[in-house]
Amino acid sequence: MQEFTATVPQVRAYLLDLQARITQALEDVEAQAGEGAAKFLADPWQKGAQERLQGDGITKILENGLVFERAGCGFSHVKGAQLPPSATQHRPELAGAPFEAMGVSLVFHPRNPYVPTVHMNVRMIAAGHEGQPKTCWFGGGMDLTPVYGFEEDAVHFHQTCKSALEPFGADLYPRFKKWCDEYFYLKHRNEQRGIGGIFFDDFSELGQEQGFAMLRSVGDAFLKAYLPIVERRKAMAYGEQQVDFQRYRRGRYVEFNLVWDRGTHFGLQSGGRTESILLSMPLHANWSYQRQDAEGTPEARLLSEFLVRRDWL
Repeated sequence: MQEFTATVPQVRAYLLDLQARITQALEDVEAQAGEGAAKFLADPWQKGAQERLQGDGITKILENGLVFERAGCGFSHVKGAQLPPSATQHRPELAGAPFEAMGVSLVFHPRNPYVPTVHMNVRMIAAGHEGQPKTCWFGGGMDLTPVYGFEEDAVHFHQTCKSALEPFGADLYPRFKKWCDEYFYLKHRNEQRGIGGIFFDDFSELGQEQGFAMLRSVGDAFLKAYLPIVERRKAMAYGEQQVDFQRYRRGRYVEFNLVWDRGTHFGLQSGGRTESILLSMPLHANWSYQRQDAEGTPEARLLSEFLVRRDWL
């Protein structure tokens, strides 16, 4: 396993640039929508020596925009004395080891119910007991969560993900697509969270240099995967019925992030910054007791045709 420390400045510089590029692109979308466009609030933070984690980050948050109701994009770079259980379930030999982690994580909740919610995360973690070489691995991916399903959007999103991974191995997209389907799954509901995308974790098989190159390819593909869908859907007319269904589906998003998401658990278990960890939460979400949508409606089609494991390509 290659030593990790030499790559830290490179990964940090890339992640900060990625965060800046993505948030600027969203501000441009907002500005094109007209007067009243929202901008990101940048909230830098630091954790000192007296806290469980040491490090720094920048949380960027946009709320009540013309196109995006809430959009959070956070960068963090932290060190801790002990890896939390959520990070060692596949690496028991590292239980209790000191660690260093950095990443960019985002979730965008659009205002228009026809524009899908999106999540993307790219990260690098290194850990090792004293006197041993550090183990380094990468994780991340992106996935799409529509409220109303459109086949062309799903195909475009998956094709962009596939193209980002192809230079690193023809087997990676099918592997990471399957991993995403299995990960973003509400076990207590027997329901997919969305139409998937790609997901990978504890990934080190390409080595440090190629692993980092793959991480960059995934991060750089995000805007290509998402912005064309935003442009297609942001001006579609909608009413109270669509907003009500959007908030109902967002309740499922909240359930997954709080109950199943390893990133949320890692952040909270390791003593991370709560507001930054929970930037994925929507402004508004509803729950309904045993809701049943009429067969053949767009709301029912979401469950029967889109929230299923499909080969979109």
